[in-house]
Amino acid sequence: MANDVAGAWPSGFVWGAATASYQIEGAAHEDGRGESIWDRFSHTPGKVRNGDTGDVACDHYHRWPEDIKLMQELGLDAYRYSIAWPRIVPQGRGAVNEKGLDFYERLTDGLLAAGIQPWVTLYHWDLPQALEDKGGWTNRDTAYAYADYAEIVARRLGDRVAGWITHNEPWVAAFLGYLFGEHAPGLRDLPSAMQATHHLLLSHGLAVPRLRAITPKVPVGITLNMSSVYPASDSAEDQAAAHRSDGFVNRLYLDPLLRGAYPEDTLAVAGVPMPVQDDDLAVISAPLDFIGVNYYFRQVVKHQPDAPFLQSAPVQPEGEYTTMGWEVYPDGLRVLLERLHRDYPAVPAYYITENGSAFPDEVAADGSVHDDRRRAYLESHFAAAAEAIAAGVPLRGYFVWSLLDNFEWGHGYSQRFGIIRVDYETQQRTIKDSGRWYQRWLRNRADQALAGAAGG
Repeated sequence: MANDVAGAWPSGFVWGAATASYQIEGAAHEDGRGESIWDRFSHTPGKVRNGDTGDVACDHYHRWPEDIKLMQELGLDAYRYSIAWPRIVPQGRGAVNEKGLDFYERLTDGLLAAGIQPWVTLYHWDLPQALEDKGGWTNRDTAYAYADYAEIVARRLGDRVAGWITHNEPWVAAFLGYLFGEHAPGLRDLPSAMQATHHLLLSHGLAVPRLRAITPKVPVGITLNMSSVYPASDSAEDQAAAHRSDGFVNRLYLDPLLRGAYPEDTLAVAGVPMPVQDDDLAVISAPLDFIGVNYYFRQVVKHQPDAPFLQSAPVQPEGEYTTMGWEVYPDGLRVLLERLHRDYPAVPAYYITENGSAFPDEVAADGSVHDDRRRAYLESHFAAAAEAIAAGVPLRGYFVWSLLDNFEWGHGYSQRFGIIRVDYETQQRTIKDSGRWYQRWLRNRADQALAGAAGG
């Protein structure tokens, strides 16, 4: 399907795969790394399925050369990885751990030697526990500590990085961490979630000018998890419920970043004031080079008066679902991208920074993994992205989630998203059929680019 619209991809389009530090690195207690909130959370009984932790994960800390060879074999243009803040500044502020910086320097140099662009996410949820002990993201001071940390990383790696992503999915960090209790630090308090939202966005805004000052030629952006939100029916009540949900999931982050103001209707629904101080919104809305889009599923909602907070409830339409319980709905990606371009026309570029699926992979007798559903998922979403490009959306890259099977947060190791299988007992890596399909896709794209250059 995706090849039918292959011509839509612009020149220089970046194809890659993504991971996150706590999900793959392991080495939780090595070389001076400090404790993160996910170390504490995962070691708390009952918080993570099967009592799983990220202590070892995919052992990427030791096996990164092998993993880079696999990326090279796949033909990736780029690799999106995150930096573990407690590996760099173990207490969140203060002393810098040079061994932590050395690790990311080796990884970055290894990628460049393999011809792979390093795209760095500075925060993917592993806050130093020492900062959480002082209130974490509910404490305004954490935003300033983050900006200091970002500057430390930029000074060491900035001359080699292809793109900076300040935060991954601040909605998840704020609401799953501080309201729903499903992620670290496991709180259940709406005012705390709203405070965390503001301080996460403030930390982003504080870091942007520092990154630009140190690396003026490196694009800077932020990654948001977003969904197209559909009403369950044409009724005015369901449409209003969809609008409320869109405000909660999408506009609460998009509007302050891109319009310099929180959506008033969403704040009214929350009924909790944001801890905004003078000039905060001007800081948060500093111009960006791109927005990263993490898309996995659409949301369908109905009006439900007795539902807390939003007075809406999710609806599950008939269709295909992943083992995460997420609907496979590729057209939602096209709708989302076109909506973003229409409503926020000043954004110069978008990158799909995560898109992928968890399915019950089965290992064949010969050791191969025939994951046709994941291949079909990727192919259909590539096609949806191409349609958005054809409609004028400035989409400039696509990072598949995930390069490797990994620690899936509260689900532990029960969910496999990788295009490369990891045997957690032996750490053996196996490229799945979906990875081989992606390899062929990338090879075909490269051949087309060469043919186009020769024709020109």
